[in-house]
Amino acid sequence: MSVLVNKNSKVIVQGFTGAEGTFHASEMINYGTNVVGGVTPSKGGLSHLERPVFNTVNQAKKKTDANVSLIFVPPAFASDAIMESIDAGIETIIAITEGIPVKDMIKVKSYLKGKNSTLLGPNCPGAITPGEAKVGIMPGFVFKSGNIGIVSKSGTLTYEAADQVVKAGLGISTAIGIGGDPIVGTSTKDAVKLFMNDPDTKGIVMIGEIGGNYEADASKWIKENGNKKPVVGFIAGQTAPPGKRMGHAGAIIGGKDDTAVAKMKIMKECGLHVVKSPAEIGNKISEVL
Repeated sequence: MSVLVNKNSKVIVQGFTGAEGTFHASEMINYGTNVVGGVTPSKGGLSHLERPVFNTVNQAKKKTDANVSLIFVPPAFASDAIMESIDAGIETIIAITEGIPVKDMIKVKSYLKGKNSTLLGPNCPGAITPGEAKVGIMPGFVFKSGNIGIVSKSGTLTYEAADQVVKAGLGISTAIGIGGDPIVGTSTKDAVKLFMNDPDTKGIVMIGEIGGNYEADASKWIKENGNKKPVVGFIAGQTAPPGKRMGHAGAIIGGKDDTAVAKMKIMKECGLHVVKSPAEIGNKISEVL
């Protein structure tokens, strides 16, 4: 078992022939991910990276039986690209694109309701099940296979946490980057639920940041469900001033519960093992397993 992506994933890339799509699709193919084709409107029928190019996701789905789509489409068109994948019945949709307008994501979030698709992102690094599939922009060499699930709002902190886990002599079942935008398809709680239900995941690293209530919601859910697996938590932005956006569009302190201190307090009260520095993640998860 694995979460979201695995060796059976058949991946298409939307924006396949663009510079970003080409580079990261090549990296994924080199990693061993089963990239079965891509979508670039008006370039259907061509071959790219020795894979077929299609005009639409629906055509790609019919010809390749793809179940995962990775999106490298400019922000103005990305919401349409996501909804096109939802319409085609793609099971896991991973949107890397940064800067999608919030009003577009409100529409996408509503469109997802009642559908069979799971959206990861936007503005996320993707997901990786080490040794099986890497779908996104994560550096595969950092990740080693094991039984620790990682969920993170931050891309770079996902890699840092993975490095810490591996240096502690452990490995990763799946790492999920949910993205740093105010509205994302998969919340921290959604990802934690996946890991709690995954028999191959024995412990979880949960990385959050200032802004929003994803970490608090996830922590409360973990406590309500009996703290079945140990969770190590870290919140970035402990020195961030209120009212100033820090990097991600969603990383802004809008109220007293949005601060790192407030989130860390809630996490501790809910039974999570909270660390103050990412450098402590590896030792802490090793200690509490």
